[in-house]
Amino acid sequence: MHAPTNELDAMPVVASPALFDRTSGHLLERLIFNNRVVLLVICLLTTLFLGYRGLALEINASFESMMPSSHPFVQNYRAHASSLGGLGNSVRIVVENPSGDIYDAAYLAKLRKISDQVYLIPGVDRSFMKSLWMSVVRWTEITEAGYKGGSVMPDTYDGSAESIAQLRFNVNRAGIIGSLVANDQKSSTIFVPLVEIDAATGKKLDYRAFRDELDKIRTEHGDGVRIHVIGFAQLVGDLINGMLEVFVYFVAAAAIATAIIYMYTRCARSTLLVVVCSFVAVLWQLGLMQLLGFVLDPYSVLVPFLIFAIGVSHGAQKMNGIMQDVGRGTHRYVAARYTFRRLFLAGLTALLADAVGFIVLSVIDIPVIHSLAISASIGVAVLIFTNLILLPILLSYTGVSAASAARSLKSAESDHPVMRFLGRFTERRRAIGVIAATTLLTVAGFVVSTNLKIGDLDPGAPELRADSRYNRDNAYITSHYQLSSDQFAVIVATPEGGLISFETMLEMDRLEETLRGLPGVQTTVGAASLARAYTSAGFEGSDKWITLNRDPAVIADALNYVFDSNPEMLNEARSVSPVIAYLKDHKAETLERVVGAVERFAAEHNTAERKFLLAAGNAGIEAATNIAVSRANRTMLLYVYLAVIVLCYITFRSWRAVVVAVLPLVVTSVLCEALMVMLGMGVKVATLPVTALGVGIGVDYSLYLLTVQLGQQRLGLSVAEAYAKALVFTGKVVALIGITLAAAVITWFWSPIKFQADMGILLAFMFVWNMLGALILMPALATFLLPGATVKAAVRPAEPARRAA
Repeated sequence: MHAPTNELDAMPVVASPALFDRTSGHLLERLIFNNRVVLLVICLLTTLFLGYRGLALEINASFESMMPSSHPFVQNYRAHASSLGGLGNSVRIVVENPSGDIYDAAYLAKLRKISDQVYLIPGVDRSFMKSLWMSVVRWTEITEAGYKGGSVMPDTYDGSAESIAQLRFNVNRAGIIGSLVANDQKSSTIFVPLVEIDAATGKKLDYRAFRDELDKIRTEHGDGVRIHVIGFAQLVGDLINGMLEVFVYFVAAAAIATAIIYMYTRCARSTLLVVVCSFVAVLWQLGLMQLLGFVLDPYSVLVPFLIFAIGVSHGAQKMNGIMQDVGRGTHRYVAARYTFRRLFLAGLTALLADAVGFIVLSVIDIPVIHSLAISASIGVAVLIFTNLILLPILLSYTGVSAASAARSLKSAESDHPVMRFLGRFTERRRAIGVIAATTLLTVAGFVVSTNLKIGDLDPGAPELRADSRYNRDNAYITSHYQLSSDQFAVIVATPEGGLISFETMLEMDRLEETLRGLPGVQTTVGAASLARAYTSAGFEGSDKWITLNRDPAVIADALNYVFDSNPEMLNEARSVSPVIAYLKDHKAETLERVVGAVERFAAEHNTAERKFLLAAGNAGIEAATNIAVSRANRTMLLYVYLAVIVLCYITFRSWRAVVVAVLPLVVTSVLCEALMVMLGMGVKVATLPVTALGVGIGVDYSLYLLTVQLGQQRLGLSVAEAYAKALVFTGKVVALIGITLAAAVITWFWSPIKFQADMGILLAFMFVWNMLGALILMPALATFLLPGATVKAAVRPAEPARRAA
C-alpha cells in the first residue's frame, strides 16, 4: 500500500470487515456501528409510531397566533376585547344582485336564507352579527312625539311592493349606505364577528371547516346572486385549502432531488436510501409535532419541505464519501465508518447551524413564528439521527454499486475542466478580482436594500395571488362600499361611567378630526360623532344641536341611543369605546402614519381619567405586527450570525477560517434584501424567516468544504492544492446540493399561496448564491487569510483527534 498523501488516503484500504479493528474510532462510532441491528429496530419502531401519529396532525390556524402577544397594542386589545365586539376576528359576506338592486323580493329571500345559515355556523359571535335581516340594524328619527325607530327590515315585510318600498325608505334614513349597503345599492353586507374559542365546547375555531361552510353557501345560493367574502377567517381558510395543493409540490421536490442525485451517482440503491432517510426525518418531525400539540398552519407547512431538502443535502455528502472509499477497494462497512469519522463533526456542526437559523426565529414575538421555529428545530434534531447515524448504518449494509463507485473514483482522479476553473480562484490575481467584484456587488446591493420596507406593500391580501378569488372579492367590496375592511381602532378607556363626560366626548371628537385629516383615512366613526347626531335628534333635529352637550344627562341619553343602535361602539358600563378609522389600505406607510398621529395625540391628551390606547381592529393588529417584525429583523440576523460564528470557531479553531466561512453568507444576505426590494416584497411574518434560514442552511457549504481544505493544509499542502482536494471530495457535492435545494424550493413558485412562492424564490436565490460563495469567494478569501503556516498553528489542537480517527 502506498504511503498516504492526504487525509482521504490516510485511512487504509480494508477489503474485508474481518481485517478491520472494530475497537478503533471514537466511542460514539463504536457504539453505533457495533450495535447496528439494535439501532435499526429502534428506528423502524419509531418510524411506525411517529408516522401513525403524524397522520393525526391537525391542519388549522389561529387569529390569536398571528398577534405579537407581548406588544402593548395587543395587550391593550386583549384587556378590553370583551367591550370591543366586532373589532377582532370577523368576515364580511357581501351578497350582490348582478341583475338588479337589493330591492328585489327574490334577492331579499335569498339574502334571508344566507343570513340564517351563517348565523348558525359554529364560531359566529351572534350578538354582534349584522345584516338587513338582523333586528340590531335599526333606523332612528325624531318626530313631534320624540324619538322614533325600528328595524331596517320592516316587521311586516311580506315581499310586496309596499314592504320593499318601506325597506328602501328605512335603508336611506338608517344611514347604512356605504357600510351595510353598497353605494350603488346593488349588494348588501352580512357582517360576521367570530369567537376564537367556543364558550360551549372550549374548542378553537376550525378555519377550514368555517370556510367549507361558506363554500357550501356559495354553491347552494350561487344562482341569482354573487357572494363575495373577505376577512381573516376566509383568508386563512383559503390558505389552508391552498396548503393541500402545496403537498403536490412536496412530491415534485422529492422527485427532483431524487433525479438530480441519481444523475450524479448513477446508483439506485444509495440514492433511494438518501431519499428514504430524509423522508423518515419528515415523518418523525410530523409525529413529534402532533405529540407536542402543534398544528400545521400555512406558515409551518413549508418546514417539512426544508427538512427533507436539508436531509438530502447531508445524505449526499455521506453517500459521496462512502462511494469514493468503496471505489478504492474498501469494504462497505469500513467505508461507512471512515465517512462517519471524517464528516460527523462537520455534519453535526452544520445541522446545529441549521437549527440556530430556525431557533432564532423565536425572538419574533409572534406565536405562529414561535411554532415554526420549534417545529423546524425538532426536524433538524431528528436529522442528526436519521442522516448522520441511520444513513451510514444502512449504507454499511447495502453499500453502493461497483460501477458507480468506480465512476466516482475516476471522476475524483480526473482533471475535470470545472475543477480546473474553480481552482484558479486561489491564484492571487484572480482572487483579487473576485474580492473586488464581490465588494462592488455587495455595496450596490446594500444601497438597494436600504429601500426595504416593513409590512405589506400591496392592497388586498398579499398572501394570495392578485387574481385569487379572495383578492377579486376584496377589490369588488373596496370599490362598491364607502367603508373599507381595514379598521384601525383606538381604545378609549375610562373609569366606569367615564364616557358620560363632556371633556371625554370632546377629546374623542378631536381625535376623530385628527384622524380624518390623515392621508389614507377614508372616514372615522366614534361614540362622540354618533352622539352629536342623537343630540340633534333630541332637539327637534335642529342643525344647531349637532354638537356635544355639556349636560351629563343629555350625553347619557345620547349614548343610550348609540348603544341601542351600535352596541359595538361602547360597553354597558360606559367605560370603554373605540374610535374607528377606516383606512384606504393596510400598507406599511399608512399604518405608520396613523400610529404616529395617535401616539402624538395620546401623549398630549391622556389623563388619569381617560386613556387613548393603541390598538384594535385588523389594521391595528397589523400595525403591532409590523412593529414587532421591524424590531426583530436586525436582532434576529445578529443572533443567527453570532451563533454561526461561534459554531464555526468551535469547528475550525481559527478566526481567519471563520471570516472565510461567514463572509459569503453576509454577501448573500445583503443581496437577498436587495432582491426583495426589486421584487416589491416587504419584510413581514411570511418573509422574515427566509434570511435566517438562508444563513443557517447556507453555512453547510462552507463547513463541508472548508473542513476538508483545512485538513489538507494541516498535512502541508498549499491553499491551491488543499482546495483542489476539497473540491474532489466534498466540493462536487456542495455544487450538487446547491442545485438540488434550489430546484426543490423553486417549485413553490407555482403555489397558489403567494408568500410561499415568494419564499421559494428567495430561498432558491440564497441557496445558489451561498453555493457560489463557497466555491468561488471562499477560496479567494482563503488565498489571503489562510496561508498554510497560520492554519497549521490554528488547528493544531485538533491533530490528536485526527490521528485517533
